[in-house]
Amino acid sequence: MLPASRAQPRPRPVSVLVAGGTISMTGESGASPDLDAEALLDSVRSKVDIDGLEAETVINVPSAHLSLGDQLDICRRARDLARRGTGVVVTHGTDTLEETAVLCDVLHDAEPPIVFTGAIRPASSAGADGPANLLDAISVAAAGPAAGMGVLVCFGGEIHHARGARKTDATSTVAFSSPQTGPLGRVTEGHPTIWSKIPRNPSLDPPALEARVLFVPAGAGDDGTLARAALDTSPDGVVIGTLGAGHLSPTILELWAEAAVHIPVVACSRPERGVILNATYDYRASERDLRESNVIPAGFISPQAARMKLLACLGSGLGIEEIRRVFAQDDG
Repeated sequence: MLPASRAQPRPRPVSVLVAGGTISMTGESGASPDLDAEALLDSVRSKVDIDGLEAETVINVPSAHLSLGDQLDICRRARDLARRGTGVVVTHGTDTLEETAVLCDVLHDAEPPIVFTGAIRPASSAGADGPANLLDAISVAAAGPAAGMGVLVCFGGEIHHARGARKTDATSTVAFSSPQTGPLGRVTEGHPTIWSKIPRNPSLDPPALEARVLFVPAGAGDDGTLARAALDTSPDGVVIGTLGAGHLSPTILELWAEAAVHIPVVACSRPERGVILNATYDYRASERDLRESNVIPAGFISPQAARMKLLACLGSGLGIEEIRRVFAQDDG
């Protein structure tokens, strides 16, 4: 005789915050924002068995139109709902979804998960992927095993952590991946399976994101023109993309090392996978010299994630050495 099945715990309540993007767009000759929170929820409500499912429209614009203030508002609203014990889903345009998601992870300090999702195809298109992504994200936000995981990205049936997620395909319905860590799990037939977790970082709570942080990549034959032009604008901080695992030309490293005495200069590795090394190479301007300077290594996170994290650090009033400690959490 088979043992009696144990009663499964009821899923936690879920709030859906709508922040625009393709998932909210319709149109036969050209998609534009159209669907509000209730319309999005109506498209999946009959397939969801969750008590207390509710939705709210925060803003309904393409994500390329979001300001830093808009992104901070979205993240605060999501965090505040999670603090009340509610799982949260944020529907968002995919162009800047990873930036808002990683900012939200910096702010998030509660146990319930916050899950970002969106769509590649407008709601009026054949094979629209928005409803499936929304259903999957709701199932993750409601699931007990997702508690304590921070901010997640659920897209194309895969579950990613916000700190590792990148939009790696502009048009595929599996638009997001985690080049460094791989997905943390999957959603199959409405049931999330999570097989790994990423340790959470201590949270920050910036009152505003008013600093100017620029991203300046390095390239072959770089003569420093772009770097000098960026510094001439007197930014509050800079994120640089290094070659390989933390390598620059001597001239470029000298320029950034001098700047890093006065403003935070955060270094990311240009490849999608890998980190900034410590002591493999010993030529001039290799990773040894970079780490001996005041430049701050960002570990495995992407340049766009590092920029959002640096904005949050500056918005929280942190100095250069405090910012170095915050980024050390990702520089394993």
